[in-house]
Amino acid sequence: QVQLVESGGGLVQAGGSLRLSCVASGSIFSINVMGWYRQAPGKQRELAATITSGGSPNYADSVKGRFTISRDNAKNTVYLQMNSLKPEDTAVYYCNADRVYQTPLRSKFNVWGQGTQVTVSS
Repeated sequence: QVQLVESGGGLVQAGGSLRLSCVASGSIFSINVMGWYRQAPGKQRELAATITSGGSPNYADSVKGRFTISRDNAKNTVYLQMNSLKPEDTAVYYCNADRVYQTPLRSKFNVWGQGTQVTVSS
């Protein structure tokens, strides 16, 4: 089994910062793209940022210049540094791994964490 566990969410004032972490555990050989998605109340889940195994990031326009995604492949961990937070960043943030190789020939697709709440007060 493969699990993703997020941490680092919380309550912060507008303009503040938070750092989210997501650790993948279980039988893991390698992970392709890892990313962070978010879902605000009453809205659909949306992309915040993704990063390839080679370290190439991709950001939603709404977070560009404020959020930084990074990963440590040796630790199977992905991070999201969130600066200059706005009330509209309030959401549950979910970690995702698009494809987790448990062996070079066996993989699991689209693994999600349980989510961590981020609340930004004005």
